[in-house]
Amino acid sequence: MNGVANLYTPNFRDQPYWWDGTPLPAAREIELPARADVVVIGAGYTGLSAALQTARGGRHTVVLDAEAAGWGCSSRNGGLVSTSIKPYYGELAGCYGAEAALAIRREGMTALDYLDDFIRTEAIDCDWSRVGRFHAAHTAKHYEKLVRGLAAQPKEAVAEWHAVPRAEQRTEIGTDAYYGGVIWPGNGALDPARYHAGLLARAEAAGAVVIDRCKALAITRDAGAFQVALARRRIVARDVIVATNGYTSTLTPWLRRRVIPIGSYIIATEPLAPDLAHRLIPKGRVVSDTRKVVYYYRLSPDGRRMLFGGRVALRETDPRVSAPRLHASATKLFPELASVRISHSWLGFVAYSFDELPHLGMADGVHYSMGYCGSGVSLASYFGMRIGQRVLGAAEGRTALDGLSFPTRPLYTGTPWFLGAAVAWYRTRDWLGL
Repeated sequence: MNGVANLYTPNFRDQPYWWDGTPLPAAREIELPARADVVVIGAGYTGLSAALQTARGGRHTVVLDAEAAGWGCSSRNGGLVSTSIKPYYGELAGCYGAEAALAIRREGMTALDYLDDFIRTEAIDCDWSRVGRFHAAHTAKHYEKLVRGLAAQPKEAVAEWHAVPRAEQRTEIGTDAYYGGVIWPGNGALDPARYHAGLLARAEAAGAVVIDRCKALAITRDAGAFQVALARRRIVARDVIVATNGYTSTLTPWLRRRVIPIGSYIIATEPLAPDLAHRLIPKGRVVSDTRKVVYYYRLSPDGRRMLFGGRVALRETDPRVSAPRLHASATKLFPELASVRISHSWLGFVAYSFDELPHLGMADGVHYSMGYCGSGVSLASYFGMRIGQRVLGAAEGRTALDGLSFPTRPLYTGTPWFLGAAVAWYRTRDWLGL
């Protein structure tokens, strides 16, 4: 395609594709109560899932967000849903023992099943489907390592899977750029903004008061209660839940030192010819690959567009800068996309932890859940629900991750000054096939 300008459709938008069908909630005038049983900071999947539990449990619940509800990664992700726990059983067993390792791995499987049941039970219309995921190997060595690693795990520690050798991968994906891969048939896809809108509606119907565009400035504790300071006033609460994940700020410096905000970038193409879309991803699965600087992609829920995401810059950049780079990466895999234009380009911040595990617990009396490492659709929903149960004092709120140390690193205060070097290192390893 000639020239960067020709990459874009006339109606190009540097905002999430999902917002076309589900705009962010309009600003509303809602009176802030002076007191609440529970104040939740963050109106994404985690915060609303927690608020739904506490509101239905009879607690007066107020949810605050500095931006519009859902403005963060809850409406910016690609809508790919997996079992989400990244470390393999062997690595976890070496750190925590065999029994705990198995339990941690199974939390990811439970989270996926929970999300499936929750969407169906609550009748949330969000194009949810367990389409399965094709995880592609970018070298022959990585295919062997992937299959060998999965086969070595206890059956109970890994979701159902089967290998697809390179000779058969055209049944799953329309490229020869990979060397086979693995199918997880239970993984799924949804429209993340529609899912968030449904979650928001149910939290409010349960009685939660959601006040967005209202930034919390400080959390203090006095006489057994918390005070959350806002721009013009404050609210007193018995319990506080912090649910800010990739947007964790200086409001909670202890948490900010423990999560690494990483921008993930996505483009959406203009509508594809139906036969082309089918040829690219014949079974409509979601796709990821074995690169450390991973690509992930899928067709839109209507099957008409390619949504292609990944990390294409050493440091955070503008969606108009990332868009042509993502397009070039997609075209390397699928040359047929060379003449297809981009209709949307955007980014959202995920939160990685230093041990690649999600973490939930309590710090200075404040509940938290975060660090989903790029797999937050199911984990945020599930662990947000568990945090809500904990506030209610329910035994069901216990998880296999309780009591795990939430690590940080010396000199790290929340700004990942090392990220550019780390991305460069991992990209070099990917290029070398290591």
